Amino acid sequence: MKFDIARKRMVNSQLIGKGITDQRVIEAMLKIPRHIFVEEAMHAQAYSETSLPIGERQTISQPFIVALMTELLQLGGKEKVLEIGTGSGYQTAILASLADRVYTVERIRSLALRARKALDSLGFMNVNLKFDDGSEGWGAEAPFDAILVTAGAPDIPQPLVEQLSSKGRLIIPIGTENDQVLVRIVRNENGSLSREEFGTCRFVRLMGKHGWQDSI
Repeated sequence: MKFDIARKRMVNSQLIGKGITDQRVIEAMLKIPRHIFVEEAMHAQAYSETSLPIGERQTISQPFIVALMTELLQLGGKEKVLEIGTGSGYQTAILASLADRVYTVERIRSLALRARKALDSLGFMNVNLKFDDGSEGWGAEAPFDAILVTAGAPDIPQPLVEQLSSKGRLIIPIGTENDQVLVRIVRNENGSLSREEFGTCRFVRLMGKHGWQDSI
């Protein structure tokens, strides 16, 4: 019960209070228990307005950025979604509750295993997860109606652009290690691409062949 109250407070103050309007996103974040995606010692902080460490020098993003990125995908319920950077699995769960099927890629095996366990505990049967270089996408399952990248890249990975369907949306943080801009790329019906920016942000680095290539 205390987590239900904390989750409602989070949605009202951190999401609706900051401009999130997509009712489906709001309902998903009211439903998904964020605390099960962090260590038990951090349960009390799970609904605070902050990112939290999940091990392996990775984090679970603050609730507002999860909601914003999800809202920018404009999901209607029938989409095939690719997520790059499974992390804790929380963003994955939000996507899985809003789309038909989610394909998610994580480069750190221990995180992938923990995320899979958490997702299974919530009964998400529409999530395919693999351990791989996310910067290369998931070519065997392309194209995707929506692609969400939960790590910052120096530039937009070309494989992800190529894996977008017609009218597909790609959300990705682009910039330096410490200063990024949240970008939405849309593939128009004629095949051209349009680009919009939605403010500054800061994510861990997208490591891989088409991201940052030096070791952490």
